[in-house]
Amino acid sequence: MKSCKNIPYDKMKKEMKEKFDWKTFIKRICVIAVPVALQNLLTTTGSMVDTMMISSIGQNELGAVGLCAQFSSLMFAGYWGFVGGGMLFISQFWGAKDEDGVNRAYGLTLTCMMIVAAIFCGMAVLFPESVMRLYTDKPDIQKIGVEYLRIVGFSYILMVFSMAMAVLLRCTERVRIPLYGSIASVIINIFLNWVLIFGKLGLPEMGVRGAALATLIAQACNILVILILAKKNKHPFLFAIKKHFKGRKGLTKEYLQKSFPIIMNEVLIGLGNMMINIVMGRQTEDAIAALALFRTIEGLVIGFFAGFSNASSILVGKEVGAGNLDTAYKRAWRIVYLCQGFIAIVGVLLILLHSPILTLANLEGESFKIGTEFIVIYSLFAIIRMGNWTQNDTYRSAGDAVYGTVLEIIFMWIVVVPSVWVTGMVLGAPTFVVFICCYIDEPIRYILMQIHLFSGKWIKPVTPEGREALKTFKVRKKTSG
Repeated sequence: MKSCKNIPYDKMKKEMKEKFDWKTFIKRICVIAVPVALQNLLTTTGSMVDTMMISSIGQNELGAVGLCAQFSSLMFAGYWGFVGGGMLFISQFWGAKDEDGVNRAYGLTLTCMMIVAAIFCGMAVLFPESVMRLYTDKPDIQKIGVEYLRIVGFSYILMVFSMAMAVLLRCTERVRIPLYGSIASVIINIFLNWVLIFGKLGLPEMGVRGAALATLIAQACNILVILILAKKNKHPFLFAIKKHFKGRKGLTKEYLQKSFPIIMNEVLIGLGNMMINIVMGRQTEDAIAALALFRTIEGLVIGFFAGFSNASSILVGKEVGAGNLDTAYKRAWRIVYLCQGFIAIVGVLLILLHSPILTLANLEGESFKIGTEFIVIYSLFAIIRMGNWTQNDTYRSAGDAVYGTVLEIIFMWIVVVPSVWVTGMVLGAPTFVVFICCYIDEPIRYILMQIHLFSGKWIKPVTPEGREALKTFKVRKKTSG
């Protein structure tokens, strides 16, 4: 669709009512979303295999590694704000065909993300006892977690570096390269888990330390595959190292201004989730083991949905950057509903298959019961939860990093955290009641996010092309009702 600048009023009304090109739209989603979804599903499948292998050692080992994964999630919250900022600028610069902007935005994103990775690596390697004491009061679980963190902490640097490269490659529509890196990483991780956890091929049995070492090696292989394939495909940005760190003074200020709300969102939400995990980590051993497995299953759902979220960020952000604001608006709400439809299907499958999944993870008795409750509750809330997530990612890619951020932070700290803390730590309510409280804000936020979505006020370009088109878009939106 053409840019909306300098178009007569009658023509504007006609174009606003043009039939949406579903065929091209679905094709573009598949090109971007399917490889990203497959990459995330592969990674999560590898984590699930890890979980099942570790669960065969014992429930305390399973619980310890699960709690360590929550520390990794806190790191994720720390750097994801910069991922959001990177996707906003890279996708819009890519749409505007501004190669210098793409390079500088990637350099800023990489720098900020690696600072976060270094901080968490230091905490995991140097102070693992403090980390584990924060997440659980069970001494046996703490001891196992310390052994795991001291090794897996080194993988954080590699993990974040590969994510930064994936952001650049996805935003420039080279989504298959990170996928191939993940394939290699998962295969190597599963094989090395089998060798190192159980002591195969003449090597000593290392238990959770073997799982941590396998993760470290697999992350290194992931980076190597990405670099080799990017070099082979002559990617125009990944190896332009001098351009990544050159003349970005003006961009840095705008990047940090746009990224700051996302960073605050991810940090405060991460801290909120840490508070929730502290409560959950003080439930029974059966509940902790069930939660560890559930987090892996949740990762599968998020991995599947993340393809749509990335497609939304790239396809919407690219059009906003190019000045095609009507196209961006029409794509946005359709992607949200497509995402929710697919998540609903996944939720039904999870409920139907919960028994074999929990059995494979060696959960039985009370832990099996609690795991079933987690899956059913999450499957029902996931439809709304992922709709909120996709809308927020869409707003961010279009330049609005504030609206969804403010809503999420307010509801997390005024509604979710207090209700989880009271039910879990004060009232001693059943675990499934505490778990439901983790999602009680989602329906209210969804209504507010939908109102904002259809208002079109989230379209806030950062490129000259997009800014020039914005005034005309607002007239179109107003006259279309």
